Amino acid sequence: MTDSSDGTACDWEREPDPSDSLRTFGAVVQALREHAGLSRVDFGARVQFSRHTVESVELGRRMPDESFVERAEEALGNTGALRKAAGHLTRGEAGLAAWFRRWARLEKVAVSLCTYECRLVPGLLQPEGYMRALCEEDIPPLSDDALEDTVRARKERQLLLKKNPNTAFDFIVEEAVFMRRLGGVDVTRDLIDHVLEVVAARNVTLQIMPVDTEHHACMAGPIQLLETPEGSWRAYSEGQENGRLIADPKQVSRLHMRYARLRSQALSPKGSVGLLERIRGAL
Repeated sequence: MTDSSDGTACDWEREPDPSDSLRTFGAVVQALREHAGLSRVDFGARVQFSRHTVESVELGRRMPDESFVERAEEALGNTGALRKAAGHLTRGEAGLAAWFRRWARLEKVAVSLCTYECRLVPGLLQPEGYMRALCEEDIPPLSDDALEDTVRARKERQLLLKKNPNTAFDFIVEEAVFMRRLGGVDVTRDLIDHVLEVVAARNVTLQIMPVDTEHHACMAGPIQLLETPEGSWRAYSEGQENGRLIADPKQVSRLHMRYARLRSQALSPKGSVGLLERIRGAL
């Protein structure tokens, strides 16, 4: 069920249930492995992956690569079951927070995306070094597999910028975010260089909200908005350990008004690029 007032939802708007594609595939692997009388250690040796990786796949926490599927198929009797099951896997689920997945699916078909951030550089604009610096700060600490899954999922999500050249991507980011130097000076230099490269594309716009502004329409926090192919709008709100997709027209309208006012208060795209270049030069 979506948050919309009419109670309806498109297939690509539904939250995956607990038996999503990764967990289902993992359960098939586990069932076949146990039927063959193999422990995770023994099976890992046959497929040339660690016991920890086998466990992550079986629990639906890791997207298996092609070599895992092929070796597992051979090790478990060549029934064809794993190859067929792998064909139904949905990439990008591992490494994405459960509450974010609905929004991530909407992003793939959106005709325009608007993002305001005051906490960190938006995921679509992050270089790998910055992603890893964010993951290193996570509490409790991420496992190595979870960290790699997060980085992989975020990089796959960034393909939207190139795959959807007709989609308008609009970003407003607080100046303080770029001044924070998360991960150190080298990471920050790479971050700014990467952002400048991304926003050079015709379909990507960045505006920076300066720290010395006297007016600010979005003091309540980050905002994400998108327009669907049908011309309707959705919003997304995220906090500590939760996120909410908003489809109620009145709520979306209020957020849209705030974002529109914020655009008029932020620096122009040209002025924003100039500010980033000055911040980069001062590092």
